[in-house]
Parts: sequence; structure tokens; C-alpha cells
Amino acid sequence: MASPRTARPHRRSWLKPGTWHLRTRLILLAMALLIAICGAVGVASYASMDAFLTRQLDEQLSQAANRSNDPGRPPGGGFNGRDPLDARGQSVGTMNARIVNGQVTGGGYLTSNTTRSALSTEDKQALLALAEDAQPVDRTLSNGGYRLIAVKTDFGDVLVTGLPLAVKESTLASLVWTFVFVSLGGLLLIGLVGTVLIRRTMKPLEQLSEVATRVSRLPLDAGEVALAVRVPPSNSNPGTEVGSVGHALNLMLDNVANALQARQKSETKVRQFVADASHELRTPLTAIRGYTELMRMTEDFTPDGKKSLARVQSQSERMTALVEDLLLLARLDEGQPLKLSEVDLTQLVIEGVSDEKVMAPGHNWRLQLPDEPIVVNGDPSQLRQVLMNLLSNARKHTPAGTTVVTGVGRTADGAALVTVTDDGGGIPPEFVDHVFSRFARADAARKGTGDQAGASAAEGTSGLGLSIVESIVEAHGGRVTVTSQPGRTEFALQLPLP
Repeated sequence: MASPRTARPHRRSWLKPGTWHLRTRLILLAMALLIAICGAVGVASYASMDAFLTRQLDEQLSQAANRSNDPGRPPGGGFNGRDPLDARGQSVGTMNARIVNGQVTGGGYLTSNTTRSALSTEDKQALLALAEDAQPVDRTLSNGGYRLIAVKTDFGDVLVTGLPLAVKESTLASLVWTFVFVSLGGLLLIGLVGTVLIRRTMKPLEQLSEVATRVSRLPLDAGEVALAVRVPPSNSNPGTEVGSVGHALNLMLDNVANALQARQKSETKVRQFVADASHELRTPLTAIRGYTELMRMTEDFTPDGKKSLARVQSQSERMTALVEDLLLLARLDEGQPLKLSEVDLTQLVIEGVSDEKVMAPGHNWRLQLPDEPIVVNGDPSQLRQVLMNLLSNARKHTPAGTTVVTGVGRTADGAALVTVTDDGGGIPPEFVDHVFSRFARADAARKGTGDQAGASAAEGTSGLGLSIVESIVEAHGGRVTVTSQPGRTEFALQLPLP
């Protein structure tokens, strides 16, 4: 019986999302959605906070500009010498400057110790470029970023007021870092909790996969099969998605089990019929052979009568051999215990090849034997039949002059190896896969010529020889293979060593 093939697991690659586990894709999808949501909320919150802080700063800037304009200029155009920064309520960092006739005539920054720091040349150029009575704008000055507004006074000069952007930028930066840390924490939490929840949710699917895998490893090709593997009731409730799959799998397994039982009953009936028929045919065939031999010894026949009587005897012998083969196959199919003992394969091969030399002297029979005998545990009569079937197969299906090499050795994994190799015409490629099937023949490609062909035709082939070889070898825990091409055909059988 051929062992079930074990499917190789598919290799997963992070570069190919199609090879990822479903739970991995679900977790990554949940995290991607969370990243998108956090990003959208973060952008919206940042824009909303920026607009709010800008409006708030503009209100403060408008109030500071009004306070800075309080000193004014006296009638007659004379400057009273008062600094706009002296206005009450000005906060630290406030910038004021007065522009008269296109020149910055005064101004500076209000520092934390209520002193003033002067404007740099670059600051003055930036202030001169401001539009009068326009909306507040952001500019970078020597003291950092500022929100500036230029207001033309009633006296014709321009008063520039500015407030630092540091508080606004600090608040926005804090908001960004808060979102980053909260988002990272959320991603980590979603990753951990999601992994646990998704694994628990996907557990029923893993159990379904386990059931299917166990069924795939059962030897369902032959023999009596006990298909008792089922999805547990907890995962076969048709009211849920996973349960409906489990329920359908159980129904399928029930159907397969019933079909296998029906097949087994049918095979058992056929085997029993073949065994019974073969057994019952042995007695009349023996009687036919006995009476034929008696008639040859006691009666006088014409030459044609003798020829016909010889034909009856040869066909009865062939029928007897066919019945014996069928009976042996039926017993092997039933799994009857073997009569095990130590068998010297080297001696078995020597004896078998010696017998074939007598039967087919026109072939070149060669031996390849090891220095030490190779002994296995097996049924001597059945192993002898295996070897005789392989040797007779080479003899019957190759012409005279063919070289047949029989070898004994060991495989790389320590099993006993027996090979039968010939340099005949080979087996058709389309027939190689069926060569061990019962009643299989490929006589058109492997047949003798001349006298050897006549002998082969006289012997006849039932198409059961190689099937018997495979059944006996598998009953001994071994395997037999064939490789064939024009000019070389090799049958190799491996048997476990004790």
C-alpha cells in the first residue's frame, strides 16, 4: 500500500502578502486603519488648534497694537518722545516699531527684565516690507517667529506691533507629540490585544485545518479504512460562518466514509470470490492434468491427436499457474501473516539465475554480488517467487543475446537492494506507470524474436507476475521500482534489514 504523500508547507515571504497568515493580514489591516484614523484625527485637530491659536493671537495682537498707539503724536507733528513699548499691559516679547517717512525711527523688543533690545538691520528691512492696514502676517525676525501687523496712525506714521509665535508653536508641538505617543500606544495595544482576539477567533479555523490535514494523511487508497476523524460539535454549528464550514466538512467526511465502506465491501466480495473460485478450480484442473497424462501413457493416438493432447495439457498447466497466482494475490490482499525466517539474498539470487541459465541459454546471465552475504527477514518461498518473476519477465520479453545482470547490495539508507537489469528494447513510456497493475501487458515492446519468441509465446503471460512482485515486496515492508529506456530496463526492490 502506498503511503500518503505529505504536502510540503508553502514558504511564506514578507514580500508576498498573499502568503501571509489570515490573522497576520487582519492585524495589519486593523493597525493600518488605526494609523489612518489617527492621522486624519491628528491633521484635523492640528488644523483646528492652529486656527484657534491664530485667532487668539490675532486678538491679542490687535489689543497690543491699540495699546501701542496710545502715546500717539502731538498736534503740529512733533514726536513726544514716548516709546510704544511704554504702553501699559504690554507682555514680554512684544515688538514695536514706528515708521516715519519710510524709515524705522524707533522700536525694539520688550525683554523679560522690562528692558528693550534693539532691532537688527534685517528686522528693519522686514518691517519696512509690511503692507499698511493689512491682515496680520508671520515673519521670522532676529528674536524668532513673530505675528506682525502694521497700522497707520492718525498722524501719518506707521506703527508696527508684533507678538512672538513661540507659545503657539509650543502648543502645537505639544499637541503633535501627544498624538504621536497616544497613537503609538494605541497601535501597540491594538497589536497585542488584536493578536490575542484574532488568534482566539481563528482557532476554530485552525481546528478545521487540523482535521483536514489528519484526513489527508490517512491511507485511503486501499484496504479497510476507519475514517473516524470529525470536526468537534463546538465548531460544526451551522448557525455560524465557521460552524457551517465545519458542518459541511463533517457531511463530506460522512459521505467519503460511506463510499469507502461500500468500496471495501465490494473489494472484499471480489477477493473472496476470486479466492473461492481459485480454490475450487484447483481440483478439476488437477484432474484434467492427471487424466491427460494417463491418456498419453495408456492410449495410442495419431500424431494430430498427440499434438492436441499436448495442447490440452499445456493449457491446463497454464490455467493452473493462473489460478495459483490469483489465489496468492487474494491471500496477500487479505493480509495473511508471513512465515518469516532468515533469507540469504545472495544465495537466493545465485540459485535463481542458475535456473534461468538452464531455461534460456541464449541470454547472457551475469551476477553482481557483494563480498559478504546480505540476510533479511522474510518468507523464503515468496521472496524466491519475486526473484523468479523478475528473471522470467526479463527472459520472456527480451530476445536471445540480451544481457541480464542481477545484483545484490545495500542502499544509501541501509536497506537491502536487489536489481535485475537488461539491455533489451525497454518498456513504452506510457506503460511504465502501469507495469505493476494486474493483467497489464506490454508485449508489443518487450518481446523476444526467433526461437526465444516462440518459447515465450508457448509459456504465455497472465499479466499478474509483476503485480505479485509488488504485493509480496510491500507485504515485507519494502518497495519495488522500475526505470526503463531503450537499451536499459531495471527493476529494483528494496527490503528492510533486520
